[in-house]
Amino acid sequence: MALDLDEGYVARGLAQGDVETTLPIFNVERVQLQFNIASDFVAAQVANNVLILALATGRILRIDLESPSDIDDVDLPKKTSEVGLIRRMFLDPSASHLIISTTLGENFYLHSQSKQPKALSRLKGVSIEAIAWNPSQPTASTREILVGATDGNVYEIYIEPASEFYRREERYSAHVWKIPDGAVTGLWAETIEGKSDLRRVVVASHSRLCHWIGKTGGKGKEGSASIYADLFSKEAPTTHDTSGASSTAPSSFSISPESDDPATETERSFAWLYSQGVLTGKLSTSPTTSNLGTKIFSETKLHPRSVFPETMSARGGRKLIQDPVVSAILSQWHVLALAEGRVVAVNRLDGSVVYDQVVLEPGQSALGLVSDQKKNTYWLFTTQEIFEVVAHDEERDIWKIMLQNQDYDAALRYAKGGTQKDSVATASGDYLSSKGQYMDAASVWGKSSKAFEEVCLSLIDNGQEDALRRYLMTKLGVYKKSSTMQRVMIATWLIQIFMAKLNSLDDMVATKAELLENTDAGGAKRNLDQTRADYQDFVTKYKTDLDAKTVYEVISSHDREEELLFFANTITDYDYVLSYWVQREKWNEALAVLNKQSNPETFYRYSNVLMTHVPTGFVEILMRRSNIDAQKMIPALLTYNETANVPLAQNQAVRYLNFVVTSNFEVPASVHNALISIMASHQSPSESALLGYLESQPSPPLYDADFALRLCIQHDRVQSCVHIYSAMGQYQQAVELALQHDDIDLAAIVADRLEGNDRLRKKLWLLIAEKKIKEAASIKEAIQFLKRCELLKIEDLIPLFPDFVVIDDFKEEICEALEEYSRHIDSLKQEMDLSQHTAEQIKAEIAALDHRYAIVESGERCWICTLPVLSRQFFVFPCQHAFHSDCLGKRILENSGSSKRKRIKDLQNEVNQGSSVGPQRQKLVQELDGLVAEQCVLCGDLGIKQIDEPFVHAGDDSEAWAI
Repeated sequence: MALDLDEGYVARGLAQGDVETTLPIFNVERVQLQFNIASDFVAAQVANNVLILALATGRILRIDLESPSDIDDVDLPKKTSEVGLIRRMFLDPSASHLIISTTLGENFYLHSQSKQPKALSRLKGVSIEAIAWNPSQPTASTREILVGATDGNVYEIYIEPASEFYRREERYSAHVWKIPDGAVTGLWAETIEGKSDLRRVVVASHSRLCHWIGKTGGKGKEGSASIYADLFSKEAPTTHDTSGASSTAPSSFSISPESDDPATETERSFAWLYSQGVLTGKLSTSPTTSNLGTKIFSETKLHPRSVFPETMSARGGRKLIQDPVVSAILSQWHVLALAEGRVVAVNRLDGSVVYDQVVLEPGQSALGLVSDQKKNTYWLFTTQEIFEVVAHDEERDIWKIMLQNQDYDAALRYAKGGTQKDSVATASGDYLSSKGQYMDAASVWGKSSKAFEEVCLSLIDNGQEDALRRYLMTKLGVYKKSSTMQRVMIATWLIQIFMAKLNSLDDMVATKAELLENTDAGGAKRNLDQTRADYQDFVTKYKTDLDAKTVYEVISSHDREEELLFFANTITDYDYVLSYWVQREKWNEALAVLNKQSNPETFYRYSNVLMTHVPTGFVEILMRRSNIDAQKMIPALLTYNETANVPLAQNQAVRYLNFVVTSNFEVPASVHNALISIMASHQSPSESALLGYLESQPSPPLYDADFALRLCIQHDRVQSCVHIYSAMGQYQQAVELALQHDDIDLAAIVADRLEGNDRLRKKLWLLIAEKKIKEAASIKEAIQFLKRCELLKIEDLIPLFPDFVVIDDFKEEICEALEEYSRHIDSLKQEMDLSQHTAEQIKAEIAALDHRYAIVESGERCWICTLPVLSRQFFVFPCQHAFHSDCLGKRILENSGSSKRKRIKDLQNEVNQGSSVGPQRQKLVQELDGLVAEQCVLCGDLGIKQIDEPFVHAGDDSEAWAI
């Protein structure tokens, strides 16, 4: 058999110029198949993109639709004459298991990995009509599945592929139930989500649906015994019966495909085809009791035969109406039916026909419609052709139907694009308002394009202030950031609404009035707290949309202090809050706000008033801020000092300035001057604080010395003035000022500071001595005090004594002075004798130099040129190094400084020219010899300087130095 499947088996696509939204929801397209055999299809199934075709010859073709050129060709194990033609095939959703039923009651099982079907001996003679696959969709084995037969019996079977030839495929097969009225036309089994021990089973026949839900007997029985037997025996089915249903009309049971969109509803739907039409409903999962079946059947919708086109056939001169629907399946939202050659799509929500197209030729027979539960594809098979029913945006109109059914949440979920969602929101809001549910309506209207004025007037006319607030909040959340004007206006209106609501609730709480029926003042208090919390959340979230000036005016007009301050704090307008508390003279609150501030300008602005009323707290905050310019705080500190009548230790201006100058040495002089001004002008007689500050200053001081001196003189701060004079280096003025105020000890201290200048120090002590002698009680006391200065002698003090003073008062001092002079004279005499002896020794050594000589051997060589030293004029040094005069002179010239080198050359020129004769020439020669022979070039300073020079110079012969 030569089989060719065109890889472009589905001819999809849009015509040139079409757009997707103009396409019908469904479209039937022929799949191009080419077979080189004269055999028709007798059955077909599709699952998980795998197509199974059964041919009249008994062959079974397995085609992977993703790669349609790969075809598996399988034959039944026996000829069709022995087992009959293939009547039905059942393929599980994973495309792993295939069960084949023949016209003679033979049943076979084929696994996706097998090459030959195996007979199911335990199902021999059973004409299978429906199979409920295992909910877990296993691939290695079928596990427990339900099989429905044409005689109404339901079997449970467990099939596991076996490699041994004689081993049966079925682990077990058990009869579990029998439907009382004919064949089983549909089966479905599933596990309830979240409850793995619960199973739902649905059995369909020509005239009834039966629904079970309950626990199966699975524990300990898996793979060995029936698990559904307990369910069928213990649980009574919920039955949906029909009257007048024909047992000969086509009947089937279909389940909607698995949804590939996680956002859609998880509950699947069913469609039951029987003689009266197609019954659809949802397979709800709650409640998980026997009442679940009743709920499901009560919510079903029947699509009667009248929805589908009827065909007429003539028989014996009469026109008979034939049953139009021969096959029906479910898509996600529609019922797809094959009605006498036409494919009809009916929306299962409202029963509207969305597609009706003739597909088959007259007299052409069809095998039926099949859906791929995994891939959401739909197929129509005839005996010779294959068609795919292609869905284009199937849920495009679902939102309209949901909207008509007033299921607004679902409509909004399925609406796409702003226009659809807006239509849903508008209609939903209108519906809710008509029911009096204004709060819910406001939330919905806020997301719609319904006229703003219309909504607001409607809510105001009905007295729905809370609903209006919700509407405005929702609208504010919808507007874009670029819609500045709209956002500001709505936000400001909301502030007004909040204030009115808070005032109303405050009145209710205050008067203990009842708000509504069964609502007391306690409820009003809770409502008030909630409204305040809502206001705070609103301000926090939308503070950028609020105009501060307008909001201040609105809230102030309602006299809402707490809300006003909350708004100001939220927008970090601390200046406003601070001003608010300052105006009301609530200083603690003002400091609390200031403590959160970091802007220096705010401190400068409120420094005067805060230093006046809460200086301690204000200074505490100032000392924690590193960005405050102390210079700008001086006016407030001086103003405070004028009114503050406190001890200097408690003066907050002094405290702050002391902190500034001790923690930062780079503050300007004006800050130091301000501190000096406050301490100098203070009424306290003690100068300890001022003097301590002055003594802590470096040299030169950081304050303005002239300014500080004037202040201290003005306020009679003598000690401070003396210190400032000393710091300025004006020690005489300092001593004179101290003596002027009779403070001799202070004057002495100042005078002793002059270390290294004995002349001035003695002068100052003479001033002190004069003052002390005049004021001392006795001469002895004065002399004893003046002994503190070792520079003063008795002869310096005698002129200062009064004329009437007798010598007896300082006789001892005179004697001590004379003894000191005597000792000094003896010391000088000893020094003179030592000097005379030293001079005589030097004279003797000079005389001995005239007789000093050095012996030069005949073979002695010059230490520079290595030639015999006696060959020409030479110099010899005490170190016994000898040099030719010219060699030594050349070496001296090479290593001497520029001035010495110039002088040597000048002397050489004058000597060589012979212009000088006699003593003058002798003098020049002596000077030249003195410069050249000043010291040995090898032992003297010149040799030491040459210690880092290399032995081999650039011009020397390196081989001569080789070792």
